[in-house]
Amino acid sequence: MIKLNNTIATLSSYLLSKEWLYEDETILSAEKPGDGNMNFTLRITTNRRSFIIKQSREYVEKYPQVTAPSERVLREAEFYKLAGTVPQLKLMMPNVIGLDQENSIMLMDDLGKGLDYSYLYEDGKVISEADLLTVIYFIAKLHTAINSETTSQRIVNKNMRELNHEHIFKYPYLKENGINLDDILPGLQEEANTLKQDDKLKKAVLALGKLYLANGTVLLHGDYFPGSWLKRASGVRIIDPEFCFFGIPEFEIGVTIAHLKMADQPEELIKKALRHYKNSCSLDEELCEKFVAVEIIRRIIGLAQLPLQIPLKKRVELLKEARKTLIN
Repeated sequence: MIKLNNTIATLSSYLLSKEWLYEDETILSAEKPGDGNMNFTLRITTNRRSFIIKQSREYVEKYPQVTAPSERVLREAEFYKLAGTVPQLKLMMPNVIGLDQENSIMLMDDLGKGLDYSYLYEDGKVISEADLLTVIYFIAKLHTAINSETTSQRIVNKNMRELNHEHIFKYPYLKENGINLDDILPGLQEEANTLKQDDKLKKAVLALGKLYLANGTVLLHGDYFPGSWLKRASGVRIIDPEFCFFGIPEFEIGVTIAHLKMADQPEELIKKALRHYKNSCSLDEELCEKFVAVEIIRRIIGLAQLPLQIPLKKRVELLKEARKTLIN
């Protein structure tokens, strides 16, 4: 596998070898488009246009010590192709311009400079009702349009699922996992230790993990949280479906609701989002709440930390509420 870097000469040579640059096209700049964790990603600006190039490697870009399936960008491209058969979904996603399967490199439309919705984790920031309902519209449309009744195609994504399973259902509960949570927020480690010693909780979490690993009937984005939603002048856009697979919708919606809670969004707004989803999709709410709980725990005490600004007291409340949901 060749490994891209951000030098213009190297990028030009590679893109020309793939015939992905026009004859009279020259690269003016190459810069990171955001704070993504998983992949090597650049926004390439030329004298004619701008586009995104993404390479997935055998490790997580932000945490090179963490191994990850190098083919994940190919699964992302698969998602765009399958979901893109639905016109309403295609409008809300980037177009794939080129795909180098041998080197796990994908070229995509540049959706333009702007923010993802990670700013929601900041104090006092609230998503507009219109934007949230658009986010829910996309995922409800995906679940109703691409499932075992509408297509014979499947995205299994076994390796990425196993990686995610490790980080959601196992890693946070290890006695020694290399994270000192007091470095993140003093007092948090003590709360985490209580959960790590709770055998009843860990048993309940592992049972949910089995459901996550089982093949389901609905195409899931797989990581549907504010970092995967882009705020553009033209509207909300959806990116980074590399954890996609055919699974159960309760996991997907559970993750989304968990992040709205950790972002301290108004309770009525969260309820409205759930109602909006249920207008067109069936959902086991009790199971969904359990996946909400699991995601809250793993994000507060696990490796994939968020830029949360909620105080220790609020985090402890969320952890206790999550534990109660899981063991009841």
